[in-house]
Amino acid sequence: MPKEAPRSLAVSRFIPLGLLVIAGVSFMLLGGHRYATFASLADNKEWLCQAVTKSGAKGVLLFIVAYAGFVALSVPGAAFFTIAGGFLFGPWLGASYAVIGATLGATVVFLAARVGLAGLIARAGPSIRLFEAGFRDNALSYLLVLRLVPIFPFWLVNLAAGAVGLRLWVYVLATFFGMAPTSFIYASLGNGLGEVLAQGRHPDLGVLFRPSVLLPILGLAALALLPVLYKRRRGKEPAKAHR
Repeated sequence: MPKEAPRSLAVSRFIPLGLLVIAGVSFMLLGGHRYATFASLADNKEWLCQAVTKSGAKGVLLFIVAYAGFVALSVPGAAFFTIAGGFLFGPWLGASYAVIGATLGATVVFLAARVGLAGLIARAGPSIRLFEAGFRDNALSYLLVLRLVPIFPFWLVNLAAGAVGLRLWVYVLATFFGMAPTSFIYASLGNGLGEVLAQGRHPDLGVLFRPSVLLPILGLAALALLPVLYKRRRGKEPAKAHR
């Protein structure tokens, strides 16, 4: 039977993704990113701390929604928000709220990309389709590694996962737990931010590249790849047995 030709792409599929792109570009052009700076945080730290104390659960919800919005628009500021979360809520709660917000925002991008980009890989070459099949078979392990060790930009991983068409639960699970270690590190950094800002300095964002921090994260990434290596080894054993 002849292969079925790929169906034409409807422009309406790209509306959700297009709206996110337009909103992100507009946010940057209007200067919204200027408020996500340590200078702005230093100028408003007392007011923010008082607002968080008075607002209670509403303040937590607002922080999570703001974080999710930044991630959904794919604009810079994720690390800043995580550090600010540690400053406002402490390392454990700050990291937890940051991971929830980042996961929600990333899921919005993922769903928009899955609607707009799903099926495009079928039009690509065989090597790309082979990569898609491998990524699908080991989605949880591969995505965990990409979240633990940000080799590629966060927004690009969101788009690629949507284009491949991963299952939603796999994407959410890998994103949530994959981001937890680095989020806790940045939130812990933010926990002492008050003293750093009082001295007129900025926190050291390169802390992730210190061997004492980076090596354990790489160890977690290696553990996440173990199921993939095991499956490949199991797949080769039957082939050897039939020789």
